[in-house]
Parts: sequence; C-alpha cells; structure tokens
Amino acid sequence: MSPGQERNLERALQCRVIDRNSLILDIFAQRARSHEGKLQVELAQLSHLSTRLVRGWTHLERQKGGVGLRGPGETQLETDRRLLGIRVKALKDRLAQVQKQRNTQRKSRNRAGVASVSIVGYTNAGKSTLFNALTKANIYAADQLFATLDTTSRKLFLHHQASVVVSDTVGFIRDLPHTLVAAFRATLEETVQANLLLHVVDCANDTRDAQIDEVNKVLAEIEADGIPQLIVWNKSDLRDLPPEIERDEDGVIVSVRVSALKGEGLELLREAIAERVQPFANNHKEPYEHVAE
Repeated sequence: MSPGQERNLERALQCRVIDRNSLILDIFAQRARSHEGKLQVELAQLSHLSTRLVRGWTHLERQKGGVGLRGPGETQLETDRRLLGIRVKALKDRLAQVQKQRNTQRKSRNRAGVASVSIVGYTNAGKSTLFNALTKANIYAADQLFATLDTTSRKLFLHHQASVVVSDTVGFIRDLPHTLVAAFRATLEETVQANLLLHVVDCANDTRDAQIDEVNKVLAEIEADGIPQLIVWNKSDLRDLPPEIERDEDGVIVSVRVSALKGEGLELLREAIAERVQPFANNHKEPYEHVAE
C-alpha cells in the first residue's frame, strides 16, 4: 500500500494499518536479540522508511516558492533524508565490521580444512530445532515466524575425527523484502560461503513444494544457488514416515527424512553430511584441530 492508502484506511478503521513489508519488519524487530541482529533490523526499517518518506512528502515538493526559496515541505523532506542517510551509513559501517570478522573466522576454518554447512529453509520449517538436535546447542526455537534472526555457528562431530561447522540462519519467506535481504547480507554471507546447504523442508506442510521454490529464489538472489544442497525432509513424524536416505541415479545422497523434534533420523543425517562434504575435506591437508572457535 502507498502511504496515502494507509492513512485513509487508518482514518476509516480507527486503528493502525501497515503493509506486508512493515509487518515483517515489525516481527523482525520483536525477534532481534543480538547486537548484530538489532543493527540489521534497524537498517532494514530505515531503508524501507526512506522509500516511503519520499512518497509521503511528494505532495509538498511543489511548494518551492520563488527562485532561491524553499517551501516548508521540501525543507522537512531534505532534513529527514539527511538524517536517515547519516544513520544508514553508520549502520552499514558497523555491519561491515561484523562481516569483516566473519570473513576472518571463515578463512581460518578453510585453512584448517573444516567444511562449512549452512541450514536454510522457509520460516518455521524447524531449522533451529534441527540445529539444536544436531549440535546440542540451546538456541531459541519456537513455533513462530522468524524465531531466528541471528546466525549461530557450532562445531558438529560426524565420525572419527571428522567435523564440520554448522550455521543456523534466518528463515526465508515468499516475496522477502529486498531491504531485508540487503540488511541481512552479513548474516547471509555464511550461506553464500558454505560448502553445503541443508535445505530444511516441513514435509507435513501442504505447500512444501512452493516453499522450496521460494527458498531457491532467495538463494539465487544472494548468489548461493550454485552451492550443493541436501534436502532435509523434517517433521516426518507428522506424516508417519520413517527416517530414510534417498539417493539419485548416480548414487549421490539428495535427501534425508528426519524428525528433529523427536530426534529421529539424525544419525542418517550425520552420515549424509559426512558423505557430501568429503570432497571438500579431501582438498585440505591441515588437521581440523586448528579451527578457531
């Protein structure tokens, strides 16, 4: 909706009215817990506000008056633009530092030959529950949209001395606002640089195929569509399906059926991860113990 439409509806309904993007941003603001998460949400909110600010004030831009004069509408617009620009630049600078730190940690892992696995998927598919079940972590997981905004990474031991670093990321949604994708670039960098993506799908959801397509669209937008994927059919217990590994015609594991909440199929998933990241591990000779936590 345009700002004018929002104002008209608010007057008619006598309550606050927001569009879909604003609603998503409000949910993100409630969920943000870490300092980085709050910075990213604020940047997304300001980026969204800046576009609506211009539209909202365009009716006053004609109040320029004579030559060399500015009307009150344009003065206010220019002031708001300048203040927003200053804050947006400060937020981008601080997030750039975060991204720099992540890059340093990532390079250390790569030198040590530790594969990076990123958990992606539609919001509320069970990504954080799976992350906790695999790594024994205790990050926040709930049956709600965008329960996870902050990327969390943990080491996952597979077998013998093999290990990978698993990262839990923000969930995707249909028509994810571009301002959010841009603001969460530092967080999504873990996905872009991963060696393997665990694409978690709620197999009990009737719209699972459409959700898979939407996740793949976002992955293409952040240029992560070329990274190998392993589909994780989660919540299989809701469909009374047993844990199972599925391979393609070449014998490559393409999917694993699990129930993260009940802990069913996790050993099969560990085996699948180990097999899929083996080519990466073979290209590195330094021992995994050198990894910086």
